[in-house]
Parts: sequence; structure tokens; C-alpha cells
Amino acid sequence: MFGAELRRRRQEARMSLADLSGVTHYSKGYLSKLETGAKPPTSETAVICDNALDAGGALRALAPSRTPSGDPEPKVPSHSQEVWILRMEADGSTEFSGMDRRTALSAGAASLVTAAAGPSPVSPASPETLVWFREQFAALRALGQRAAPRVVLPLAVAQANALRQLAAGTNGRSSEEALGLAARFAEYAGWMAQEAGDDSAALWWTDTAATMAATAGDREMCAYVHVRRALVAMYAHDGARTIGLAERVRSEPGASARVLGLAAKREAQGHALVGDLVSSERALERARELLPVPKGTPSPHVLGSSHVADPVGVARGWCLVDLGRFEEGARVLDEEVARLPGSAVRARTRFGVRRALAHALAGEVDHACALTGELLDGVAASGSATVTADLRRLSQALTRYHGHGAVRDLGPRLVAALHRP
Repeated sequence: MFGAELRRRRQEARMSLADLSGVTHYSKGYLSKLETGAKPPTSETAVICDNALDAGGALRALAPSRTPSGDPEPKVPSHSQEVWILRMEADGSTEFSGMDRRTALSAGAASLVTAAAGPSPVSPASPETLVWFREQFAALRALGQRAAPRVVLPLAVAQANALRQLAAGTNGRSSEEALGLAARFAEYAGWMAQEAGDDSAALWWTDTAATMAATAGDREMCAYVHVRRALVAMYAHDGARTIGLAERVRSEPGASARVLGLAAKREAQGHALVGDLVSSERALERARELLPVPKGTPSPHVLGSSHVADPVGVARGWCLVDLGRFEEGARVLDEEVARLPGSAVRARTRFGVRRALAHALAGEVDHACALTGELLDGVAASGSATVTADLRRLSQALTRYHGHGAVRDLGPRLVAALHRP
């Protein structure tokens, strides 16, 4: 259907394949294969052709979905998390697994470093101890901006484990505070797992954080986990699921204005993925009302990013790229990336790659290549699967200009960055 509609609209616009090739920078052979159905369109190709033929989203709607709806299967169900086991390999990589106590004992896992959910002979959680863990959480988030996720993830797991044991050995309010803080470390472990490219582990940790938060009476965190799950769906390019998960936050009684704002921002990104400009803009307007630009640096303990002062601004630029409004998205991201603090290394890399992608898709090839060249070392240091996904998309966009000198010069470094283990 896409191919037939592409041909109909091209002919209606009185354009030859050569004309369309000149506008889109795809070869005539590739466009011909799209029209005959010999090649399926990517969502990027559909957006570019839709824009070139002023199709108003009709061609984009005919492009096949990138991924089916649904979450990856969690590694273990949340209700059987009695024992946590983290295995570290010689190369520094880690593998997490969880199991019930009986399975662990029968497998001999009791000799490993594990955490049992039952009473533990640890000292109660004193106020001073909890202050120390809060400081460690802020330090861990700062480290997460500079270090690879496989380095940060074991640290987050260890802190969540220690706090869970403290909560088990403490009564009353201190126990709830310790478990609530454990939920924060577990949620951050989920983000690091996603950054490491393991969506199933990311969802397991997110669910574990929700379980801890519910026990601790932290209703705000219980609401926020829907935003985190929506982020996993967004990076899987599942717009409908992203929207659905973000909308769930509105029905959560414990959702604060910040969490509702973060959910509206994520909803806007979901609408952008499915090409709905009006709904995306409306969601961004709600997000702006709920998330005004703060004065000064956000607290390191806030839910969501603590290194992006204006999450709505960068989200708007992000959405414009997915909506096919590349020039406008590039202008917005130029402004927003410049506002990010130098300490936000991971955030500057993430949004910097999206900015370079916007310029590449807008046809500003030399500028896109210059921006990309400046970012490649940061991409390598970040070890981020989500950043690499956008870098791969950027590489595909630049491939359309494979004969351009700047693209040829950048090519070897870009290929090396995409294939770095």
C-alpha cells in the first residue's frame, strides 16, 4: 500500500523519480523499489517522503510499525525476588538474576553474596545512616553522567540491597524511609540496565522499585514507575504503548505535579512517534504548566533527570524530529543543548546526538558531520545503548549523502563507534 500511494502522490505532484530523488536524497533505484514494494519503507523514509510530497501524514501512516506492542519478558517475576545474585565477569560486565530462596539453596547459591528478604542481623537504620545513603544516591547519579552503565549498575544494586536489609532490621518510620530510599536505588538500577541495553532487566528493577515503594507508602514513586516503563516503550519505538503507560499516571492518587509533568512529556513523545502533532503539542503544553523552568540547579533527589533544567524544552526538540519537522527541531535543540551544564555529560551526549540527527535530516550535512565528530568520544565513554540507537539512526540519515566529502571523512570513525563492544 505504501508503494502505490507513494507513486500516486509523486505522479499527482508531477514529479519524476529523479525529481523526488533530488528532494529526498534517496537514489532513484531505492525509490523505485519502494514504489514497487520490493523494499519496505522505514519510518524515517516514510516521514521524509511524506514531507517531500506534502502528504499530511498519509504516507507515514502506511509505514509498517518498527516493533510490536508489549514489554520484553522480565528476567524474573517480582514476587520471587527473595534472593538477589549479581555475577561479575572478568571483563567488567555483570549479569543479574533473582530467584526464590529454595531454588537458591538447592543451587548452592547461598555461598554467594546474596540478600534475603527475611530478618537480617544488621543494625537498625539510624537517621545518620539514611543521610549517608542519600548522599551516596546523589553521588551515584553524578557518576552515572560520566561512567558507563555497566560500572554504575552494580553500585546501585549493592546500595538497594543494603537498604533493603536495613529496612528489614528496623521498625516504624525509619524502616519505611530505608525501603523508600532502596526503591530510588532500584529505579536508578533500572535506568542503568536500560542504558546497558537490557530492557527486561530494566523492567524487573522498575517493578522491584514499585514493590518497595508500595510497601514504604511512597505513592509518588508508585506513580513514577509508569513514566519509566513508558521510556522503555518509547525507545522501542512503540508510540501507542508509550502513550498508554504515560496516561496511567493521571489515575494514580499519589502523583505529584512533577510526576504528572514528566508523564505529560513522555506522552508527547509517544504522540510524536505516531505522527500526531496536535496531541503532542497539547501534551507538551500540559507538561510546561506542571514543570516550570526552575531557578538554579534541580535537586539531585528529584524524580526524573536532575541534570536537565528544562526537560520540556529538550522534549519539544526531540518530538519535532520524530514528527518530521527537522529544521524546527534542530533550532530548538541548538538552544536547549547549549543550556545543559558541562557536568551533564551523558545528557549532553544524548541530546547532542539527537541534535546532530535533526541537522542531518534537515539536509545540513556539513554541520551534522561537525557536530557528530565532536560527540563520538562521548558516545564511546557513555556506553549507552539508547544513545547508540540514535547514533545508528544518524548514520543511516548521513548514508543518503554518501558521496559528500564530510560524510566520507566521518565514516570510519562513525562505523567504529557503532561497532565498539
